[in-house]
Amino acid sequence: MEMPAKYKATIGLEIHAELKTQTKMFCSCKNDPDEEKPNSNICSVCTAQPGTLPVLNKKAIEHVLKVGLACGSKIADFTEWDRKNYFYPDIPKGYQISQYKYPLVLGGSIKGVELTRIHLEEDTGSSTHDAGDFSLVDFNRSGVPLMELVTEPVIHSGKQAADFAKELQLLLQYMGAGDANMEKGEMRVEANISVSDTDKFGTKVEVKNLNSFRTVERAVAYEIERQIDAIEKG
Repeated sequence: MEMPAKYKATIGLEIHAELKTQTKMFCSCKNDPDEEKPNSNICSVCTAQPGTLPVLNKKAIEHVLKVGLACGSKIADFTEWDRKNYFYPDIPKGYQISQYKYPLVLGGSIKGVELTRIHLEEDTGSSTHDAGDFSLVDFNRSGVPLMELVTEPVIHSGKQAADFAKELQLLLQYMGAGDANMEKGEMRVEANISVSDTDKFGTKVEVKNLNSFRTVERAVAYEIERQIDAIEKG
């Protein structure tokens, strides 16, 4: 569907990418995305046992700073960490250690798309729901270094969103910061989409965990068409 001229789509992306390190973000457990045996690369820190304390992974911080430099961003001279509370079964602490007010990287651009921020956090575990009338949780991924990149809302089509994600994947691979294999979930795209027929933003909808470039382009295009239809119907 070609978008009618009176409408404008506004899209901002949040992209998570696992970083290529030997160990996890806050402990010495192996960071191995190919490990097939569940709950084998875990310890008292990444499973959040009482009394344990996190220790920062220096290599993960270096990766994020290098990506920031490659994007022409402002590198922080001060940063701090925050608790983001999630009551999900695959987050053993009940919260994620992340960054909000003082991220490692601010600003910059990729392919002419302005960036808001790049910060560092930890990944969740993974859940399997097809084993019967119950779910299984694997904490091998829990605590893996995770880079989050947030763009400004300056993207206007599904193709532009997919092209941006492709460029970021190439950058991460070229710099050795991450493999960014989307089929393995090493890079996941979330698109915030709104459509409006005025100068103001429309109602934003977030489409989460898109795991291929084709899916990014098609999901954004579908959501734009759906919102236009909703507006037309009042």
